[in-house]
Amino acid sequence: MGVAIRTASAGDRELVVRLLDAAFQDDPVSRWVFPGDEYRRATHHRLMAAFTDIVLAEGRVDVTEDGTACALWLSVPEADDHGQDTGEDDGLARVRAAVDPENERVELVGRLTGEIHPSGRAHAYLWMIGVAPEHQGAGLGTALIAPVLNRCDREGLPAYLEASNSRSRKLYERLGFELTGRPLDLPEGPRMWPMWREPRS
Repeated sequence: MGVAIRTASAGDRELVVRLLDAAFQDDPVSRWVFPGDEYRRATHHRLMAAFTDIVLAEGRVDVTEDGTACALWLSVPEADDHGQDTGEDDGLARVRAAVDPENERVELVGRLTGEIHPSGRAHAYLWMIGVAPEHQGAGLGTALIAPVLNRCDREGLPAYLEASNSRSRKLYERLGFELTGRPLDLPEGPRMWPMWREPRS
C-alpha cells in the first residue's frame, strides 16, 4: 500500500513543528542540546520551529497526507567553499537568540555540522526527517525519502545528511548512503554520522 505524500505549505507549519518535536524528543542530539527532560519538553519545540521556518522559506518540506511524517530538504548549490561565511554565522546566532539565548549548544551544533558539510558539488540535503513516535518503524521514512532519491538518480544529483542515531544510520545505509569523512563527536555528547549518496544510474 502506497503512502500519499504532498509538499507542505505555510499552513502546515504547526503540524510539521509538532511532528519534529515529538519525533526528536528522545534523539541523542536533541538530548545533548537540551539536557533534562523537563527543560527539553519546554524548549525543544522552538528549535524545531526555527528549522521548519528556514526550510519552508528556502527549501521544501514533504509531509504524508495523514500527517504522521515529514522530511525537510534543502537544495545546496555548487560552491568552492564550505559556506561558513559571516552571514551563516549570524544566522546561527539569530537562531540561538530566538530559541534559547543562554544555551550555546543551540548554536554550536549548527557550527559543527556546518564545518563537516561537504562543499563543491551541488546536492540534495536531507536536513531532518520526523515520524510520529507511534508510527516509527512502519516504513514511512523510506516512503518519504525514496521519491527524492529517485529524482536525484534521474538528475545525477548526490544527496547528503547527518544521521543522529545508529537506527537512522542503518536506514540511510539501506537507501545507499555511505559514511563520508569521520563521524562528528559532539563535545561531551553523542556521535553524528555525515553520510553521502552518489546518484545511481
